[in-house]
Amino acid sequence: MAYTKENARIVYMGTPEISATVLQGLIESGFHIVGVVTNPDKPMGRKGILTPSPVKMLAQCFGIPVFQPVKIRLENDFLKDLNPDVVVTMAYGQIVPEAVLSCPKKGCINLHGSLLPALRGAAPIQRAIDLGLKETGVTLMEMVKAMDAGVMYDTAVVPIEENDNYSTLANKIGVAARELIVKDLLPYLNDELPGTPQEESLVTFANKILPEDEKLDLSWPASRLLCRIKALSLTPGGYVYLGEEKLKIFSAHIVSGSDAAPGTVTKAHKGFEVATGEGTLSLDLVQLQGKKTMDGKSFVNGYRDLEGKVLS
Repeated sequence: MAYTKENARIVYMGTPEISATVLQGLIESGFHIVGVVTNPDKPMGRKGILTPSPVKMLAQCFGIPVFQPVKIRLENDFLKDLNPDVVVTMAYGQIVPEAVLSCPKKGCINLHGSLLPALRGAAPIQRAIDLGLKETGVTLMEMVKAMDAGVMYDTAVVPIEENDNYSTLANKIGVAARELIVKDLLPYLNDELPGTPQEESLVTFANKILPEDEKLDLSWPASRLLCRIKALSLTPGGYVYLGEEKLKIFSAHIVSGSDAAPGTVTKAHKGFEVATGEGTLSLDLVQLQGKKTMDGKSFVNGYRDLEGKVLS
């Protein structure tokens, strides 16, 4: 029996906005989604209001059953009842156990946000920007027990432009992933995509963004700092300290150098410039702890005697 959009039973697993983009593409293309698996609702904002994931909200709009196991390695019996032909994942957010991997008739496939075997792991989009790469992409791959180690079925290249940050690049990769899975899902199900093993000698890793990664080191060269700022923007946002308060930096650009010590505010009039270990950064979009986000010029207008102060 050949699989079609109508007869293939698909379970989709994902959580954030980038994953919802892919799910929407499958739905709009007419694929039969029998269930969606996403992470539990999370408290958001100062009031801690429980908020569903973007994937859950989209699934509910189309009347698709939603499952939200706290730990899928312990709660996955529902999958047998769904009787999936294939499980498709993107940015689910939990390690998928063997019980899930072995359940679908045609296995589990994943859309990973890099050009494998480069940047296996939890933060491939952020790390691509942080490394200063000029391109990245999406890989459609087999899910296996080892992290991001399965055979590759197809890829899509996504250029990283000078003005890209994590948020803009994630949007681009979401669109590329949506187009890739819509094109490849039926060929995969019908055994028309043979797959290519990854070259282990070329494997690199994209480790999870940790809280300590968010602290910007102003002794770094400006070019290196700029990559880190873009990789963390718009969320969670890299920061330095102005006195005892966190100052998040969402956007910056390099300007002519300065002999001042790293962290010194060299300009605080009609601009906000800070010396680094090599070169100077002009801070374009910032947010002081507890305040609204504002452009650098507006920030210095409201902050007296900033020039000469040292950010740390």
